[in-house]
Amino acid sequence: MLSPVRMQASDFNFWTVVGKTAVIHTITYFIMGVAAYNLFDYAALLSSPTMSCFMRPATDPVLGLAPVFQPVRGILFGCVFYLLREVFFRKPGGWLSMWIMLVFLGMLSTFAPAPGSVEGLIYTTFTFSEHWGGFLEIMAQSLLLAVLTVYWVKRPGRKWLSRTLLLLFVIVLLLPIAGLLAALASGSH
Repeated sequence: MLSPVRMQASDFNFWTVVGKTAVIHTITYFIMGVAAYNLFDYAALLSSPTMSCFMRPATDPVLGLAPVFQPVRGILFGCVFYLLREVFFRKPGGWLSMWIMLVFLGMLSTFAPAPGSVEGLIYTTFTFSEHWGGFLEIMAQSLLLAVLTVYWVKRPGRKWLSRTLLLLFVIVLLLPIAGLLAALASGSH
């Protein structure tokens, strides 16, 4: 396993942590979303009677553009990661602490009755598959977010890594826009 380079205080500056988190979140959101959409038949899940009351259908153009909005969520995550940088980036196993925080606070303990959350189990009438259908996706995506963010932040000198991730980030942002433009051009939006 590659060992991290010795970290300097400047390696944990606000913009580095926030920017890298936004990039990683957007990439992992896209990859896991595409995989889960196909593996778990999200089109059928979103059209179920319970879910269709508050979820957009799979054909909604806004869903296709969801990756374009993910840098905003990544920035929000990055702000929290920056505040907890000593735990996440300076201590061994920081990625595990980050992942546990994301799972416990972001998934299981939401303030709203979201599917898969403790509040969701209490207050909603979702079926088992509606509650847990997306849980594997968000568990895997949050794990990738934690591992890759910590790895990248702790290795600032790896230019090939930065270039690769930034290229993927741009592709992830451009693909949904290209898809929407193609749909508009063909009149099938």
